Amino acid sequence: MSTQTDKADSFRSLHVPGNPIVLYNIWDAGSAKAVASSGAKALATGSAPVAMAQGYADGEQIPLDFALQNIERIINAVDLPVTMDLEGGYGTDASTVANTVGQAMESGIVGFNFEDQIVGSNELYSISDQALRIAGAREAANVQTTRGFINARTDIFLKAKVDTHNESMLTAAIERAKAYEQAGADCFFAPGLADEHLIATLCEKTNLPVNIIALPHVPATEKLAELGVARVSYGPVPYRLMIKWLEDAAAAALL
Repeated sequence: MSTQTDKADSFRSLHVPGNPIVLYNIWDAGSAKAVASSGAKALATGSAPVAMAQGYADGEQIPLDFALQNIERIINAVDLPVTMDLEGGYGTDASTVANTVGQAMESGIVGFNFEDQIVGSNELYSISDQALRIAGAREAANVQTTRGFINARTDIFLKAKVDTHNESMLTAAIERAKAYEQAGADCFFAPGLADEHLIATLCEKTNLPVNIIALPHVPATEKLAELGVARVSYGPVPYRLMIKWLEDAAAAALL
């Protein structure tokens, strides 16, 4: 089997603007095996499906120990790079974030999502505070020869209605992307962003590879590739599709 370092290096190389890595998000060992067998090059958990599959709400409601046990089962089930959604790092200060990241890296992950939303609120960390948190995560993610891949997420667009996304929000996002890059981030994640012009400008104006989530209102992967996106993820979409199928099948069987 490949080492953690081998997997991390492979995962990093898959982030190519114009030829994005597609991550069809999983939530447990069973879903990991299913997606792996479908030809995935790497796997990614989403915090919402992981939580919902275990009966928790999103937003760090699932205990960290439980989430780490789950990711270890996923890693042991497949021989692919696995990245974990760590939400806000289960803490506000850089030292707590670093401790969380250190534990996650010990499980064998190659990287993680790390968001700038203050969990439990509608606010974002200031750029300076989030940069300090990313710097703490960066230090903890460097494990021997493995350099964990930090996907730094901003919730600027996710928290606003799609028809209100504008150049001012884009400017704010680009400012965050530059600060997060300097703090040690490897990728910039802008969930909720769907406007083709704004996506293309974000890809052009930041040095980091850009991650867009494939929500129903977002352009298809082929178009995202043309716009310069380097990573396309699916978040809670696969889990919700699976649950809808299960509900419909159960309803039909129980008539």
